[in-house]
Amino acid sequence: MSPDALRLVGAYMMPEVPLLPSDLGFLFGTRHGVEEFCGTAMALWERGMFRTLLVSGGATAGAPEPEADVIARRLQALGMPGSALVLEREATNTGANVILGMQKLDETVGRAAVRSVLVIGKACSLRRYLMTLERHWPGLTVSACPVNYFGVAADCWHEHDEFRRRVLAEYEKIPAYLEQGFLSEVRGYAPYPDIHTPS
Repeated sequence: MSPDALRLVGAYMMPEVPLLPSDLGFLFGTRHGVEEFCGTAMALWERGMFRTLLVSGGATAGAPEPEADVIARRLQALGMPGSALVLEREATNTGANVILGMQKLDETVGRAAVRSVLVIGKACSLRRYLMTLERHWPGLTVSACPVNYFGVAADCWHEHDEFRRRVLAEYEKIPAYLEQGFLSEVRGYAPYPDIHTPS
């Protein structure tokens, strides 16, 4: 891709999203960069950016336990009390993270009081998190703290092999996911840059 195309793709996939105090933190499960995810979530909780953290993630890729449990164990070792955590242990994709996460909130703290959510997730997947929330839980005030565990600045994503691969893979998924109804576009952000060039 040309430098201009890379810039457009990066801006779309990793938009600037304000970081705001929110009713709920929502940590999308991961088996990559767990230490960075937990450190970020803990720092936000200590700053009072949220009081309750929903951690959603089941067992994936043959893992013996749900991602939510792995993350929760580390968060509690860092000092976050179990009472601050709501764990969703079944989801294996982003849509399920949101749908099953909402159900878990209904069973625990009550979703009706949640009007704002602070997303904590992979930087390369930020757009998909926002679009999934818009599809399944519209009307929220959404802020975000993307976690970049790749060791290079986010605007240099195309210079790091794995970061580049993940961003471009996410970019290529978006049209089909929109067509299948998995996502809804988020107003107020740049439109999808339809660039048909080799990566």
